Amino acid sequence: MSTSTELTIEQAAESTRSTTYVKAFNEGVAQVMREDEDVFVIGEDVAAYGGVFHMYDGLLAEFGPRRMVDTPIAEMGLIGLGVGAAARGLRPIVDIMFMDFLAVALDQVVNQAAKMKFMFGGEVKVPMVITVAYGAGVSAGAQHSQSLETWLAHTPGLKVVMPSNAQDAKGLLVSAVRDDNPVVFMLNKVLLGSRGEVPEEIFEIPIGQASIPRTGDDVTIVAFGRMVQEALKAADALEQEGVSVEVIDPRSVQPLDTATIVDSARKTNRVLVVHEAVTFGGIGAEVSSQIQEEAFDYLDAPVLRIGAPFSPVPFSAPLEKAYVPDAERIAAGARRLIERN
Repeated sequence: MSTSTELTIEQAAESTRSTTYVKAFNEGVAQVMREDEDVFVIGEDVAAYGGVFHMYDGLLAEFGPRRMVDTPIAEMGLIGLGVGAAARGLRPIVDIMFMDFLAVALDQVVNQAAKMKFMFGGEVKVPMVITVAYGAGVSAGAQHSQSLETWLAHTPGLKVVMPSNAQDAKGLLVSAVRDDNPVVFMLNKVLLGSRGEVPEEIFEIPIGQASIPRTGDDVTIVAFGRMVQEALKAADALEQEGVSVEVIDPRSVQPLDTATIVDSARKTNRVLVVHEAVTFGGIGAEVSSQIQEEAFDYLDAPVLRIGAPFSPVPFSAPLEKAYVPDAERIAAGARRLIERN
């Protein structure tokens, strides 16, 4: 394994330029593959086509078919191959087109990838990344639009990350590939074309370290993935009404940066948790519980959750729009918290 000079995000920021979420991810993959010849990508249409969402464009030409491997439609086989390769010292990136398809391979993910290190007393590592496209908003139907992060975050041994912007898509990907544990890397379909300032150099964003894209004093909004962007829009609208909003982006679901969330709750005294997944049993319930265990005496109102209704994702564009939380619903939730005082 070859190593490059490690840069912090602050050092790397000197060479930032605007690029898209998907291109930032692509650049991160290319840079870790150049850094370490043990990194390779396998999946359906990842090589010749560049991935169904073009996340791997250009990589076949640079790295060849030995390290960019197209496979049959066989998700359980893909994850199994990745687990075996990782256990033998390689660092596979296994692409599963849509997060929904992880259900086909859940035994390999939950009972093999997550548990192998424990079953062998720590003598075997499984440094693999499973990339998935998740979320509604593109009329892909109920079997191609789910957000299933809570399934995975409930499994000891797995890490689950949800980048909400282009810079995090690259920095978290680098961290995920270098990690010695299996990481499920969730890419939001609607965000793929969104732009942001991203350093050109290779850099890491630590998994489990939340960011605070907006500071405020009156209410905290903890938002996951795409919902971070909606929360920031809601914060802009609420600012016009004299409400100061702090937005917390956990970046990862597992591990969860509870300390940053609790500190914000103690500061603002009101918390709203937002995710795209179904509200019932979602990560919002866990966040709410941890806040109320750690900061109950600081709360001026119960923690409020906003998520999707308990229904499969609709195919109809108008119904899908009503299904997914947006800035308007988030702002309304924040107003409810303010009014409770």
